[in-house]
Amino acid sequence: MTAPPLLFDRALHRRRLDRAASGYDHAGFLKARAAGDIVQRLEAIMRRFPTAVDLGTRSGAFRSALGASDAAEKIDLLIETDLSARMLAGRAGPRLVADEERLPFAPESLDLAVSSLALHWTNDLVGALVQIRRALKPDGLFIGAFLGGATLTELRQCLLEAETELAGGAGLRVSPFADALDGAGLLQRAGFALPVSDVDRVTVRYGHPLSLLRDLRAMGETNVLFDRPRGGLTRRLLFRALEIYAERFADPDGKVTASFEIITVTGWAPHESQQKPLKPGSAKARLADALKTTERSAGEKPGG
Repeated sequence: MTAPPLLFDRALHRRRLDRAASGYDHAGFLKARAAGDIVQRLEAIMRRFPTAVDLGTRSGAFRSALGASDAAEKIDLLIETDLSARMLAGRAGPRLVADEERLPFAPESLDLAVSSLALHWTNDLVGALVQIRRALKPDGLFIGAFLGGATLTELRQCLLEAETELAGGAGLRVSPFADALDGAGLLQRAGFALPVSDVDRVTVRYGHPLSLLRDLRAMGETNVLFDRPRGGLTRRLLFRALEIYAERFADPDGKVTASFEIITVTGWAPHESQQKPLKPGSAKARLADALKTTERSAGEKPGG
């Protein structure tokens, strides 16, 4: 089997997270939103999860959201992991430095796995999901959130136009993200049962595009593509991109908008007790009867 291409420099990503660790909470609003949404989903599930893991915990947004919810009573042990040791430093509770691409958990050792806004940096997202599914006990639950393809579309357009204008061509300066329609399909490919996916589209307003760039740096969400332009952002290119941003994406009050797309997926490790789809032709009632209409064969035209 051919290995997936390496898109992201994980060592550089770790360094960016290390750099962001001390001030992460100042720009952790997306992480907090995604973690809070995961907790809301847990509130609706009537069961206990003795052993749970939070993958890519960063500064602990999931634990914080869980502590303010009745869902906290459903989890006996929560293990927090992160690629960056500095993100985990100074906090109580079980913590583990771990790469989401190489999970250290034994097969069928977890009842619940969650991850908010970390898995979109994996080189093989399906492979990471397969590892999560294998680490879950049968009928174990996974809830994950990652950034989707519409994220930072404004910034992507402005950088592309500015670099094309100034240099006659452009490199990839904003990372690619999964398509919003692919969420449930990714879980199916990884072997999860009963996959569900939905999308939360978030618009953030900034006084100036530079504030967006500062937030991305504070989140550790800046470009770590192996194939990124090696010259970096020159002052001339950056200023031209920011000019285009302000011209094209400013509201009447002068503030600019930035789009983020959060794809949240839910899936279960397969178990024989789970509901199975009916076999074709096994229905006990005809759709035509329910709709009070006449059933016709494919291609048959209705009478005059």
